[in-house]
Amino acid sequence: MTLLAMFEPFLKTRPVGLMARCVIERLLEPSRLDELFEQTAQDQYTHELLFSTLAELMCEAVLNWQPSVHAAYQARSGDVPASITAVYAKLRRLELPICEELVRDSYRQAEPVVRQLRGSDPSWLTGYDVRVIDGNHLSATEHRIKELRVTSAAPPIDARLPGKSLVVYDQSKKLICDLFLTADGHANERTLFDRVLPSVRKTQLWIADRNFCTLDMLFSIEDADARYVIRQHGTLSGRLQGRRRKVGKTDTGTVSEQALVVTHPDRGEERTVRRVTVKLNKPTRDGEVEIHLLTNLPTEVAAAEVAALYRQRWTIERVFFDIDRTLHAEISSLGYPPAALFGLSLAFLMFNAVSLMTSAMEKEHGRSKVRETVSPYSLASSGHAPLCWRWRFVRRGMGSMWWWPPRRGSGS
Repeated sequence: MTLLAMFEPFLKTRPVGLMARCVIERLLEPSRLDELFEQTAQDQYTHELLFSTLAELMCEAVLNWQPSVHAAYQARSGDVPASITAVYAKLRRLELPICEELVRDSYRQAEPVVRQLRGSDPSWLTGYDVRVIDGNHLSATEHRIKELRVTSAAPPIDARLPGKSLVVYDQSKKLICDLFLTADGHANERTLFDRVLPSVRKTQLWIADRNFCTLDMLFSIEDADARYVIRQHGTLSGRLQGRRRKVGKTDTGTVSEQALVVTHPDRGEERTVRRVTVKLNKPTRDGEVEIHLLTNLPTEVAAAEVAALYRQRWTIERVFFDIDRTLHAEISSLGYPPAALFGLSLAFLMFNAVSLMTSAMEKEHGRSKVRETVSPYSLASSGHAPLCWRWRFVRRGMGSMWWWPPRRGSGS
């Protein structure tokens, strides 16, 4: 029997489930993961427990198939050539660059497919490759580590706030393309900026909130011949030039523009940027009645369009919402920051898998129909089978209505 003939019954009855399975298997192909680990790890090494096995155990928890890594281990302990203590020890020491590279690798695999499917969305600004960057952190947990549950003492800092991340979103491909992690949950996002800046490329447009408004960020993006739209932070000052000119209106308020000269104290350089001000019809949740946006886009891009570009920054918040709603990205039983951030990284990888499936469906059925009838939750749910059941449906027989074992307690 050919491979195509083997898949035919499932293509007819469960095409989305089959597609989800194939995409996840591709992005988490064991030999590729183990090679990535060997190329990226600095201190860790492989003895008996492979990185791919560790990823499979974690994925079962992230995909909600198992409530924890320990439960995933117990379900397949005979298949794991190491003790649960060894599993947690490797998770505890997992190097964050490995987690970051895991997400970048998923983008490198998914992006050419999305391009081939012509599944990209139109750029928000013609001629520019739009990147949206924002911070994301794991929620604080009162007592993440078991030993701390019997004491009234405050848990250690890293147990309460197990890390932060900066996430870069490729707007047109609808994929997370880059990730920067820190295990210090109390660290300011700006401590990661030096790692972000080398990834800026020509013709890119970076959109970010005010936390990213630093002179280093503005100057470095411009030095790379790229563009930005970033909300002005209160600590960044400059010399306003001329009078503020009212230039139009948007749905949210009145738009005006004025030039602003900023000086980099370390470089001794001055640059003039456009300062777009939106006087809001309704105050923000913080009571602000005006917001100021800084940009180095050419004057051909109207100030009202700059304001509209910034408003679309909420798209990355929607990404975080979908991940939080559909996946178990924050596993509270993982008391060590590297382990918790590993789970978060796999959740970002799974988002890329769902986005890739969405592009394929839009290619076949049309963008409007898919977006009206298919939710990220349903697509994420279609991939809930654990990786340890890889291609089990072949051995179960071709007559099964579903091609992986049912969930525990389902009565099936």
